[in-house]
Amino acid sequence: MSLPHLRTNTGNTSSFFNFENYSRIVPYRKIKINQIPGGLKVEANSMLPEKSRQETQERDLNKSGKQKITVLENGPYLVSGGIPLCTRIITNDPQGYSHHWRKGVTYPMKTEYSLCRCGRSSTLPFCDGVHVKDGFDGTETAHTEPYAEHAEVIDGTDLKLTDLTDLCASAKFCDRASGIWNLTENSDDPAAKKIAITEAANCPSGRLVVWDKKTGNAIEPEFVKSLGLVEYPEKGKKGPIWVRGKIPVISADGTPYEIRNRITLCRCGRSSNKPFCDSSHMDPGPE
Repeated sequence: MSLPHLRTNTGNTSSFFNFENYSRIVPYRKIKINQIPGGLKVEANSMLPEKSRQETQERDLNKSGKQKITVLENGPYLVSGGIPLCTRIITNDPQGYSHHWRKGVTYPMKTEYSLCRCGRSSTLPFCDGVHVKDGFDGTETAHTEPYAEHAEVIDGTDLKLTDLTDLCASAKFCDRASGIWNLTENSDDPAAKKIAITEAANCPSGRLVVWDKKTGNAIEPEFVKSLGLVEYPEKGKKGPIWVRGKIPVISADGTPYEIRNRITLCRCGRSSNKPFCDSSHMDPGPE
């Protein structure tokens, strides 16, 4: 498993669909011609094969800035702007520690959809309205202040680590190789530094962030805007919604939460830090 591509917050990369890769091996779909005043309009995307058309739509929506998640009062998460959705599976190393992510099921692309927040839907991960029948209390209790105002700082040799335990989603990547806290303190060792950076990058909730002390920049993974439904088969648990790539999250009263590269939203309905995950899904009881 290769390590995730990393960059500092000042970096910027883009990827583009290469039309030539598909033009020789996949038949084109029929071109749609729409009659409009003054002439004809060709829908260019209809010339692309199904898979590449979806990739083009995802890329365009990522550029549009219209993607967001709105927390509905005592209801689901309303996801807008065609944000891709798939399962993300935690995979252990031979010693039993969380080691890397594996991509699971990819759901069909939709411009808008509602994800269950109470954990009781019969059509998971999507909402079926059961929260109304069951009287789900989805009151948001999380603060809206910036992460940096609440995070603890661990000062290492080459790296600095910030840690906000209220956001822990129990993905457990931070425990490997003596733990990210010890690794940070000894980050003048190249091996320890590399593992600390990887462990922080794999933390889905953004509880843990490592910083380069020389530049003062956070070292963050590069994400396309997307959602991942966390699964931890080794523990028999289904975890939170992993929000990746600085997608805005808006509270039920219209207040925006801090935009961050990675956060996790509760989908079991039991978090005491709603809408964010607080590891309650790991407790005994219904998923």
